[in-house]
Order: sequence, then C-alpha cells, then structure tokens
Amino acid sequence: MSYYFTSESVSEGHPDKIADQISDALIDYFLAFDPESKVACETLVTTGQVVLAGEVKSKTYLDVQKIAREVIAKIGYTKSEYMFDANSCGILSAIHEQSPDINQGVDKINKEEQGAGDQGMMFGYATNETKNYMPLALDLSHALLQELAELRKENNEIQYLRPDAKAQVTLEYDDNNKPIRIDSIVLSTQHDDFASEQVMLEKIKSDIKGILIPRIVVKYPEYKDFFNDNIKYHINPTGKFVIGGPHGDAGLTGRKIIVDTYGGKGAHGGGAFSGKDPSKVDRSAAYATRHIAKNLVASGIADEVLVQVSYAIGVAEPTGLYINTYGTSKVNLTDGEIAKRIQSIFPMTPYHIEQRLKLRNPIYSETAAYGHMGRENKIVKKVFTSPYEETITKEVELFTWEKLDKVDEIKAEFSKDFK
Repeated sequence: MSYYFTSESVSEGHPDKIADQISDALIDYFLAFDPESKVACETLVTTGQVVLAGEVKSKTYLDVQKIAREVIAKIGYTKSEYMFDANSCGILSAIHEQSPDINQGVDKINKEEQGAGDQGMMFGYATNETKNYMPLALDLSHALLQELAELRKENNEIQYLRPDAKAQVTLEYDDNNKPIRIDSIVLSTQHDDFASEQVMLEKIKSDIKGILIPRIVVKYPEYKDFFNDNIKYHINPTGKFVIGGPHGDAGLTGRKIIVDTYGGKGAHGGGAFSGKDPSKVDRSAAYATRHIAKNLVASGIADEVLVQVSYAIGVAEPTGLYINTYGTSKVNLTDGEIAKRIQSIFPMTPYHIEQRLKLRNPIYSETAAYGHMGRENKIVKKVFTSPYEETITKEVELFTWEKLDKVDEIKAEFSKDFK
C-alpha cells in the first residue's frame, strides 16, 4: 500500500537559522586563528537583540559583536522596518572559559587518545532515492528555499521578498518504497507590506508557481518528472507574513536538528551541530556516520543504510557501532556482520574522525543553513580578520563527509559477499 512522507526546511533568514549561522561563524573564526580551540557557543536572537553564550578554550581573541553583525547583514537583515537590523541590534556576549573538568577528558598528551567531548549517540543515514543519497522530500524542500533566497538577493523578478521563509514537501511512495510524485508543497515566505491583502496573496502565489517552480525544474532536471499540475500548493496559507524573523519569533541555536539532517528519515541522536567544535562528537560523529552510510549505499552494499555510533565522555573508543540496512542489503551478511567489517575502514575515535574529515578547519559557516548533509564537497578560499587587523587566508575543503572516497575500499572488502 502506498504512503505519504513529509519533510520541511527553513531559510537562512529563519530565526533559528540566524542563530546557527552566528554560532558557526564564531567557530570558524576561532579555528582559523587557533585550530586547537574548544568551543561550545549558543546564540539567541529576538527583536533587536542578540545574546551569545557558551564556553571557549582558545589562544585567540575575537570581536564577537563584529562577527555577529557581519552574519546578520549577509543574511539580509539590513532594514530598520524588519525590527532586527545588523547595524543597530544590541549584542550581548556571555561567553566564558571552558570547564577544566570537561577539558581534561578531551585533551590528552597523545592526541590519538583524545576522548569524546560528551556521551551520547549519533546517527548517519543515506538512501539511493536521490543522486546525493539524501531523502527526496528534504532535498526538494532545501532546493525551494535556496532558490527563493537567490530570487530575493537578485531583487529582479521578485522584489518584495524578506529573509524569513519555510518550505514543506509531501511525497507519495509506492509499495516498493520509491517516491512516485509530489502530493503537496507548503511554502510560506516573509514579504513587504501590500496595500491589499488579496492582491498580495494572488501575487505571491502567481510568482511562486510561475517563477520559482520553473527555476527549480531547470536547475534540478532530475526532479522534472515530479512537478505537474496536480500538486496541491499551500502558499502563505495564513495570509499576511510581514512580521517575521527574530521580531516574529525568537531564534535559538540547535532547534532545527531534523532540517539539518535527514528530514525525519533515518534517526537522530538529539544533539545539535552548530556552535560546536569537532571535539564534540554530537557534530563530528554525526558527520562520520553520514560518511559511512553514504559510501555503503554508493558501494551497492544496500539501497538504504542507517548507522549509529555511541560514546562515553572522555573515552576515545566508541561504546557501540550499529548498522541497519532496512532489509535492502545486497550482501550475504547480517547487518551486525557488516558493522564489524567496516570498522577497519572507518576508525571512529574522535581523533581519527577529525583527521579523516579535516574537521579542525574553518568549514562550518557553510553548514549552518540548508542542511549539513547532501551538500557539495568542494575546496574554497576563506579570509578571516582578527581585531588586531591580522588577516588569514585559508584554503579549506567543505563537506568532506560527503566524499565517496571509500567506495573502492568497501567494494574490495565485500567483494566475495555480494548476493
């Protein structure tokens, strides 16, 4: 029997995502000037106000207010009528030194013995229903909002858009768990005020269907067949959406963990990513398990894979590694046997994860909107300036956990086991 599955995404101008982007910008600056920095930084945004809180152990000093204002301006909050403006909002910093009780379990004389920064379990997931091995409903939700943001910044075809937005896509799946069509799309976008609410709603609906959707079809031709005239659209279904962003809702770091991962597919261990340096396994091990899951699916081991890893605080070796192929395995091994076999290919101590995925680099700002998974692996140059006018240019590799660099090794390991 067919079924329906829904995922959502939020734009870079959503209050929670503003908070995530500020927290991750601080991570990048700390790591740029001191790669050994230990940081856990939380951000709160509300009407005209930003609050920074958390713990830091670092050799560098940053102008955190300046960094926060740059992030807010880049997102697009640059007008006083938004009631949250990069140039005028208040910024309070309550960041203090990291607890030595925590640090003693993480830092070791021998770096390979580095312990996990906390206990907990982390999950990675991959499916072959899209070319980037992500769930389709989430991939479409991200794509809608990324393209909407491009339209806003172009300020050409649509000139009334404001930064806050949300999208939600519901798919119908067949009996073989394959997506067959888009059933409905929900999209709410913040906008400038209109003289007439009826004119406003008609204009927004017309532009979403007539401008945004055709651009998605052109930009993502692999999704062309999913778009047709039978999709049910709910565009700004409550009507007016002028008041938005931090003035409409307070935002906090780490409140969009399902948007950040797999849109409700697979599983989630509960730990947020943004604002945490890679010694925090909430972040680094979630990336590492995604790396495992994606390479397993790309290797043909299974059509769908969930990977769980768990840790004790201060202890290097994981307390457990679990794999679930949801009955889609293509090898004559149990899921438990697959888990045992891959541990030599993917060492899962915090040190080995950091080294394998190059996580002590300033690579995190790009993760803080439109998902941490399924993104493009690429090399970029980034420039950072300290309060003392010291400028550092770094060439870094983004989204290393999305690389399919272990496929050949996995195929060789399982070559005799395929059905």
